[in-house]
Amino acid sequence: MRNVGMILAAIIGAVIGAGLTVLIIRAMESSRHPVDTLATDIEALDVDPTLARALDLVTEAAVVVGPHDEVLHTTVGARSMELVRGSRIADDTLLALVRTARREDRNIVDTMGVKRASTGANLILTVHVGPLDDHGNAIVSATDSSRHIRLAETRRDFVANVSHELKTPIGAVSILAEAIEGAADDPDAVRHFSQRLTAESTRLSALVTQIIDLSRLQTDEPLLRAEPVCVADIVDEAVCRHRELAATREVSLVVRCEDNLWVLGDQSQLTEAIANLIQNAIVYSEPKARVAVSAKRVRDVDTDVIAIAVADNGIGISEADQERIFERFYRVDYSRSRENGGTGLGLSLVKHTCQAHGGSVDVWSKLGQGSTFTLRFPTLDAVHYHESDQEES
Repeated sequence: MRNVGMILAAIIGAVIGAGLTVLIIRAMESSRHPVDTLATDIEALDVDPTLARALDLVTEAAVVVGPHDEVLHTTVGARSMELVRGSRIADDTLLALVRTARREDRNIVDTMGVKRASTGANLILTVHVGPLDDHGNAIVSATDSSRHIRLAETRRDFVANVSHELKTPIGAVSILAEAIEGAADDPDAVRHFSQRLTAESTRLSALVTQIIDLSRLQTDEPLLRAEPVCVADIVDEAVCRHRELAATREVSLVVRCEDNLWVLGDQSQLTEAIANLIQNAIVYSEPKARVAVSAKRVRDVDTDVIAIAVADNGIGISEADQERIFERFYRVDYSRSRENGGTGLGLSLVKHTCQAHGGSVDVWSKLGQGSTFTLRFPTLDAVHYHESDQEES
């Protein structure tokens, strides 16, 4: 009997021990963070394949979030924007929106800033967050609105700048017109005011024309006429426009252009860009200075490009100004620019013309030594095109 009692006691002890072990394990599991308890279950939670394919096809960025804030599905766009990190939402503000939408069972639309950890770039996102079902799953869709918002800001600034710049010549024209009327009995005064009125009218006309040109260059289709253009022709025309100005200011113009250089683009836009650089070089040079215009084929990394350079030995540009000279209405020397009819849009037009033609512009300059502006455009071997035209004619 003693042996039977010992066996029963051992069995009861084992059962009680097992029960206590189960209770302890359950207690430990219940004290763990929800993320830990789901660590082995997340892989088993699948998003409906049809929903996943739809999100991948029709949204820029989307994330499906589980009831415990775990990420169940992400699109390429969402990963590109770095909205997720591993199996979690990367941004605390976005995560808070998900929790609010889930808790209040409603859709939320908001605009928020997100910083990419990899590049440091700041994105402005329009996000839509809402519950997906009755089980706590939620969905996030995001659209990068950075470009549109910055474009709107740029347009507002542009309109403000234009309004400010137009006030000056318009006001001057009005005042000069009154001055001429008041000096009707003084021929010398009338002549003086008339000359100034003509200068302001010319400047106003140039400003309006450049505003229109710049607006056109910033559209989605800036090239109205894209055709093979002979570089020698546009360089010659640009130089001819300013030979008289150079002679007046005693500045010599030197031109060196290789033969058979062609680019694809709008001849008038390209000519205007080069002419702007030549005019600036002359205006910002002292008497007896020299301005050199050159065009040649050069090797850039692994391809050939056409490099058109305008160099002077004038007053030069400081490093601080070099960072801003391509901005609209920015002038290095306001008094000299205004004296020579400058609008502050010339270099901005040059930059946007280069971009519209798939090219670029850069500047080298030292104070007291001069400046060199270099335009680079993709080459176009249009010799056969030119020859075929002659044969057809």
